[in-house]
Amino acid sequence: MQDLENIVTRAAAEFAAASDPASLENAKAKFLGKSGELTALLKQLGSLAPEEKKSFGQSINTAKQQIEVALDSRRKDLEQKKLESRLSGEALDVTLPGRGRSRGGLHPISRTWQRIEEIFGSIGFDVADGPEIETDWYNFTALNNPENHPARSMQDTFYVDMKDSGGLPLLLRTHTSPMQVRYARMHVQQFRDKAAKCPPIKVIAPGRTYRVDSDATHSPMFHQVEGLWIDEDISFADLKGIYVDFLRRFFESDDLQVRFRPSYFPFTEPSAEIDLQFASGPLKGRWLELSGAGQVHPQVVRNFGLDPERHIGFAFGSGLERLTMLRYGIDDLRLFFDGDLRFLRQFS
Repeated sequence: MQDLENIVTRAAAEFAAASDPASLENAKAKFLGKSGELTALLKQLGSLAPEEKKSFGQSINTAKQQIEVALDSRRKDLEQKKLESRLSGEALDVTLPGRGRSRGGLHPISRTWQRIEEIFGSIGFDVADGPEIETDWYNFTALNNPENHPARSMQDTFYVDMKDSGGLPLLLRTHTSPMQVRYARMHVQQFRDKAAKCPPIKVIAPGRTYRVDSDATHSPMFHQVEGLWIDEDISFADLKGIYVDFLRRFFESDDLQVRFRPSYFPFTEPSAEIDLQFASGPLKGRWLELSGAGQVHPQVVRNFGLDPERHIGFAFGSGLERLTMLRYGIDDLRLFFDGDLRFLRQFS
């Protein structure tokens, strides 16, 4: 019995002294292996009398259980120390200052978009939104531009491999005018359902547009803002007043010259191109085309659901890229789409 107690004590001591799993397994083999001290005592059982064999066998089993308990305990201790060491090596020092990301900013086109909405919103214009995949009727026919009309050749178009309810192909809108038509028809129907007089239609329609056109000064995707004001007594003079005031507020300058030059659009009559001249700065003295505009054609007013004998108004359309380039002195349209952070950070 004293030998067994001695073996258990020494086994526990050597297990506790083992500094790694390999040393622990060596210590285990010394006591529980094939040639271990406890195994050697088990081999002596055959030479004992039956009564002694039973008593001594129970004592050996008890000692073996005590050694295995000490062994398992040390194994768990070593695993825990290994885990703590690993966690300590991989730990984050939460007392360090955070690594913040650089602050972002609005794209220059988005800045222009917001500025235009603010200016026209301040004088009572709503903002319309609509689908970028349009029907032929809203994109062309409703704007006095029926099928096979020569003016359609002015807009090379991206068609979609789908048809509308009339069997005509859908397309990526070539301008934001369809949003004006949708807004006006919804506006008119809303008050017609209430049997009430239709109030003035004052709306701008900013958004993306698409045409098969790509070179140093054009992009197949670009942005437009179009405006519409329809009432019973709106004249071309109102168009001039509204748009000239918009330009002065947008460029924050009264030092501008604006001219309206006769032109042609199927959805307005009379029609005009709006040109801008800066009286100072690097563009001093140059006339730059900025917008198309005109009095809304009677057929378009009729397609709005209104009587052209009673209702009249004007519309205009401007490119957001052109306005942005002039406001910020940008000389290459492609910079807007390159995603170059060196360029974009100038506007953050």
